[in-house]
Amino acid sequence: MPITLTLTNGVISAGQEAVAISKITTSFLKHHGLEGNTVMTPNVTAHVVIVEKGHSFAGGKPIEGAWIETKTPSFALADHDVQSAFFGEATQILHDLSGGTLPKDRIWSNGVHAVDGTWNISGKALKNVEIGEAVSAG
Repeated sequence: MPITLTLTNGVISAGQEAVAISKITTSFLKHHGLEGNTVMTPNVTAHVVIVEKGHSFAGGKPIEGAWIETKTPSFALADHDVQSAFFGEATQILHDLSGGTLPKDRIWSNGVHAVDGTWNISGKALKNVEIGEAVSAG
C-alpha cells in the first residue's frame, strides 16, 4: 500500500523525511488496527518526492507545501472515522516536523483505491478477500 509524500524542498528539515514516513506508516497501521501485522507491515511502502521551490502550486500560484497520497485496496481507508483520524494525524506529523512553520492549510492529502484484483503482494495479484485472508493470518 504505497504512500507518496511530496514535499516542497525545505518545508521540513533535510533528513526528516525518513522520520515523517516512519510516523505516517505507523499511523496508517494503527488506525487500521494492524500494528505489528506480519503481512501488512512490510507491504505499507512509501516514497518521498522533493519538489524544488517554484515548482509546486496552489490556485495556479507557487507555494510551499506537502502532499500525502495513499493507494490502497478499497477496504482500507473506507471508514470516514479512519480517514479523518489517519489524515489528521499525518497532517499533524508534518506540521510538527516543520517546527510549526508549515501551516496545516498547506498540507493536502487524498486516498486512491485500487481496482479489486489488481493489488500485488509477493508477485501475485490478489483480490480483496485474499488480502483479507492473508492479513488475518499475519
